[in-house]
Amino acid sequence: QVQLVESGGGSVQAGGSLRLSCATSGDTANIHYMGWFRQAPGKEREGVAAIYRRGGDTYYADSVKGRFTISQDNAKNTVYLQMNSLKPEDTTIYYCAAPLANTRCTASCLYERAYIYWGQGTLVTVPS
Repeated sequence: QVQLVESGGGSVQAGGSLRLSCATSGDTANIHYMGWFRQAPGKEREGVAAIYRRGGDTYYADSVKGRFTISQDNAKNTVYLQMNSLKPEDTTIYYCAAPLANTRCTASCLYERAYIYWGQGTLVTVPS
């Protein structure tokens, strides 16, 4: 089992920045990658960014490329999402996700089906 706890959400003006954190615990030794997703009311969950824990390869949705950066501190078992140049359309709940142990993603790193563990979410609000 893997536990995920997100933090860092809040309200920020358009053009501002926030950094989300995802603290992981439990059986994380064989978790090879982590992801961030977001889901607005009435919409499907959207993959935002993903990162491989070893090697640090990263993947981003087109909607956030150049604005968001995923990073990690493996010593702290924490994954971050630095969000810059925030827009009103970025307003939604953001979720951290982890996959089944010993699995890898390639083309599917931003797909919901690549993950089985989810945090409770943290709300990001960018007023228009």
